[in-house]
Amino acid sequence: MKKIFLFIAIFFAVSNLTAQIYDPVSFTSSVKEIGENKYTLIITAKIDKGWHIYSQNVPKGGPAPTSFTFPKSKNFKTIGAVVEPEGHEVDDPVFQMRIKYFADKAVFTQDIERKSADAFTINASIFFMVCNDNSCLPPTDKEVKFTFKKSNLPFQNNETSALSTAQKNTDSPATDESTAKQDTTNNTTDSVSIASTDIPKNVNNTDQKASTGKTAPDESLWTLFFFSFLGGLAALFTPCVFPMIPMTVSFFTKQSKNKAAGIKNAVMYGIFIIVIYVILGSLVTAIFGADALNALATNVVFNIVFFLLLLVFALSFLGAFEIVLPSSWLTKIDQKSEIGGALGIFFMALALAVVSFSCTGPIVGTLLVQAASQAGIAPIVGMLGFSLAIALPFALFAAFPGWMNSLPKSGGWLNSVKVVLGFLELALALKFLSNADLVLQLHLLEREVFLAIWIAIFTVLAFYLFGKIQLSHDTPVTHISVGRLSLGIIVLSFVVYMIPGLWGAPLQYISGFPPAKQYSESPNGFGNTVTQNTEKAALPEGAESGPNGIPTFHDYEQGLAYAKKVNKPIMIDFTGYACVNCRKMEERVWPDPKVLNVLNNDVVLISLYVDDKRPLPIEEQVVSKITGKVLKYTGQKWSELQILKYKTNAQPYYVLMDHKEKDLNKPSAYNPDINGYYEWLQEGIRNFKK
Repeated sequence: MKKIFLFIAIFFAVSNLTAQIYDPVSFTSSVKEIGENKYTLIITAKIDKGWHIYSQNVPKGGPAPTSFTFPKSKNFKTIGAVVEPEGHEVDDPVFQMRIKYFADKAVFTQDIERKSADAFTINASIFFMVCNDNSCLPPTDKEVKFTFKKSNLPFQNNETSALSTAQKNTDSPATDESTAKQDTTNNTTDSVSIASTDIPKNVNNTDQKASTGKTAPDESLWTLFFFSFLGGLAALFTPCVFPMIPMTVSFFTKQSKNKAAGIKNAVMYGIFIIVIYVILGSLVTAIFGADALNALATNVVFNIVFFLLLLVFALSFLGAFEIVLPSSWLTKIDQKSEIGGALGIFFMALALAVVSFSCTGPIVGTLLVQAASQAGIAPIVGMLGFSLAIALPFALFAAFPGWMNSLPKSGGWLNSVKVVLGFLELALALKFLSNADLVLQLHLLEREVFLAIWIAIFTVLAFYLFGKIQLSHDTPVTHISVGRLSLGIIVLSFVVYMIPGLWGAPLQYISGFPPAKQYSESPNGFGNTVTQNTEKAALPEGAESGPNGIPTFHDYEQGLAYAKKVNKPIMIDFTGYACVNCRKMEERVWPDPKVLNVLNNDVVLISLYVDDKRPLPIEEQVVSKITGKVLKYTGQKWSELQILKYKTNAQPYYVLMDHKEKDLNKPSAYNPDINGYYEWLQEGIRNFKK
């Protein structure tokens, strides 16, 4: 029983691994007494090799300086400013200025005078930017704490004495750059004398909530878990896995001393299957890191690599070749499984993963590719869903052996499952190729071409299911089962559903997969040239016909100028060409009559594509305050704006603001609730009219 609890603990420990955004700087704190009621607060920064943070005093136009903020309190007052170490001074070639920075380790100190005998804690905030020779991470905040125990020393009742100018400045935010520098220099936060606390705040803020309180990442993770679970169920019905169920369950029930032991061993076997696949997802997350994974969705090279990878998986499922691991691996693992006990069961589970790789490998690879484009803990969630579906039958059939009598016998239908999965892989691969085309704006794979290929793929699949097409390794089809016929009808119905999309139908059930309607040869459908010309003539200068025909600006300044001219609020739409959730919003929420009316008539829409690869004019190519590199592309400019102003890099991200560029309400992220999104629009418009 102790072993079972140990294995369950290991499983939950692994499944709870999360992908942390890379954090090369940590802070610790301590307190040193320097006199009666006077102390030095010590903040020590430990910096990973190759990285550095900057001085508190950085020339204008340079990187973000390191700054400290201490709260106003009756319990203490700061004495002077934060003292920093000598550091290194260099002539920075990127910022073209002399800058002081700290590497490896930096110790900052702040003197304070204690004003109260009560126990209290000082929470200090540190704002800083960390860079290496190639890139910079976005500026962020961390907190450290200093804890003071109750004191027996006498104190004068001078809590109401006048505070220094530096302390007064901590109470209100700075209104200009010089004031901000003064505040962050004089107002340092406090650390803990007993134990330090290192709390990152707003790191990239990719999890910011929409105004409705929903978060897109949570929803997408649940969706990924659901489809990964379906992928695991599909893998069960492949020739490499399905025959293993009765064999493995029979082994446990026959080799165990009693039924309870057999069930225990089968459950342990299932747990180890989950652990193995979750470790795989954890390794992918740990190797690439959350930031790198987040960039994959719009990276042209990675999308093309993913397309080729899924194409190989598809050809493997269709029978062109088999993807197998070296036989020596299986031999070694099989020998280990004879050890017996829990360790032997673990190696049996590992043997299943290796033996079934030719069938499960393409599915696992596809799930990891899809999860990688979602970033964060998505690979772990995907592998958890997949392995749970694989593991459940072994535990359930061990507990209820009689159920195995209802299992269908192995046969040619198992190969048919592989072929069906091959067609699905082929269709999914096209999505990644489409992402690359969208980001580069090559218009080689426009909506009509994409749909035509999908229609062809699923038409061939339907004929295959109806037995009209057979592959060389298929068992001859003498009759069609009810299940196969039903699936064929569903696939054929899907083909019929997609055909009107060639003429401009919205196809909301697959929104986000094909390119958007405006990314097509005929955005309004074939033969509607009169409508297109009329709409173009009615558009404001500098605007284009965007999703659902909404007048859309792609230049921030032009859109702002037009909004002032017509006296309407502005809606900033931070979006991306390869953003699936952006397309879902544009094709499922925006077409709603009441939402569409607002977007057409009550606001000025400015859509800023963060993955726009159009080169910026030379005069607009400035040095990034985030990475320290020159911004060369239009999308980089808009991404910089979103991160610096709103501390998030997630898309879609919607902001309603007035003509002074002040937010009218809380920005909204992905929100498929039509009524909730409409209320968010109305709230911003009402605030604009006040």
